[in-house]
Amino acid sequence: MTRPPIADPTPPADSRAHPNPRPPNPPTPPTAGTHNVLLFGSGAREHAIAWKLRQSLLLGALFTDAPAHPGLGALAGPAAIPWSRKDHYELSKFAAAERIGLAVIGPEEPLADGLTDVLLGTDSMGDAGLAGVVLGGGRRPGSTSGGLAPVPYVFGPTRAAARLESDKVFSKQLMRDALVPTAEGRSFSEASAAVSYLESRTEPMVIKAAGLCKGKGVFLPDTLDQARAVVHRLMTERALGPAGATVVIEERLRGREVSVFAVTDGRTLVVLDPCQDHKRLLDGARGPNTGGMGALCPTPAIDERSLARVEREVLVPTIDALRRQGIEYRGVLYAGLMLTHAGPKALEFNVRFGDPECQALLVRMRGDLLHMMLAASGALGPGALERADLSTEPGAAVCLVMAAPGYPDAPRTGVPIAGIDRAEAVPGVRVFVAAARRDESGTLRSTGGRVLSITAVGADRHEARQRAYQAAKAIDFPGALLRTDIGTDIAG
Repeated sequence: MTRPPIADPTPPADSRAHPNPRPPNPPTPPTAGTHNVLLFGSGAREHAIAWKLRQSLLLGALFTDAPAHPGLGALAGPAAIPWSRKDHYELSKFAAAERIGLAVIGPEEPLADGLTDVLLGTDSMGDAGLAGVVLGGGRRPGSTSGGLAPVPYVFGPTRAAARLESDKVFSKQLMRDALVPTAEGRSFSEASAAVSYLESRTEPMVIKAAGLCKGKGVFLPDTLDQARAVVHRLMTERALGPAGATVVIEERLRGREVSVFAVTDGRTLVVLDPCQDHKRLLDGARGPNTGGMGALCPTPAIDERSLARVEREVLVPTIDALRRQGIEYRGVLYAGLMLTHAGPKALEFNVRFGDPECQALLVRMRGDLLHMMLAASGALGPGALERADLSTEPGAAVCLVMAAPGYPDAPRTGVPIAGIDRAEAVPGVRVFVAAARRDESGTLRSTGGRVLSITAVGADRHEARQRAYQAAKAIDFPGALLRTDIGTDIAG
């Protein structure tokens, strides 16, 4: 639903009576078929985004940086993007040649690296040739050393805003400053200090790597010896590289975990249906944390009253705190929350759609995803996000993740996969592809850990579950890992 505009902490002196004044004339509505979009990312989340973008009458051409992806390659084209992460000048040339009007960045890594800034021409990330300006509620390309304009609008936050996810120390401090309810915690950059703190506590704690770890940087040791081992592995052995060089140690909150997503243009929030992400590898919320083994949307774990409280106490204060630091946030803000006896508390922030939650969200979305993204990016003028149609179909969606054998530690590659067509013959089912590619013979084979997202809609979560698991049985994927309790009352 559309929420009231976020209060501007530094409003103009004459705007107090009208905190979000509308322009005298409404913006010109977007024209059908005129918006060329560049989509970054190669997972099931991006496959779902491309599938939904394809339904928009506003879409011109859709380009992807993963043309070999069996799902994205079929939805996007006709040209691949001739660039590498080290060659932003080539990227700017491509964007100019193809008249890209909007870039959509799916994964967290390029957001943390500053790809949004590069595309907008506000940060070269060490490469020469990109410069630009940000004006008012919109973004306008500047000039480059080669005379090329960068992409005018991006759905995704800047590098500074992306620190909400890429730097848990920064995120934790911002939550404290904004009075966002969260777990008590401290950060440590020396292993000895971290161990001393753990030894001073009498209850089990949560240990988090401060950097990006693809969902695998949170540890829940039950004993002090286990906690010491986690610190040693992260900070001494550097098992997760620089991401684990600093850790955040927090109290362990008890309750139900939910995911709440909001789309924002930096001033207005639109809160989407809440989801439940199943992060543990095994049934019954057992085993190691993963990037996500399934999702339910909407989740019955949180009611409308609690959702409004999350907006009021977590989402709005966070966006306002960033603005006080001069940081504009545009895109998706994803709050991972624990519903405790004292109310919702923030566990972490992510700066993009969750995976697999995105798949469960988008299959129920009735409105135009591209229109929403254009509005949030500033392309349609002030107030456009408030007018965007983000309504959803009734019922529920369940997403099941099929992972390669050996996931998460050593996923097997090259495992043949068949039967996706049979799975999609089940009513209400879409299969989105992540870590899989076709070989020379056309056989689909696994290339990584989380391989398929089997997503089903139904009149309720029970029908959605039944359809999703019926579809999963139709897929031939030897040794695949698949939880059997996704969408039930089991949390985690």
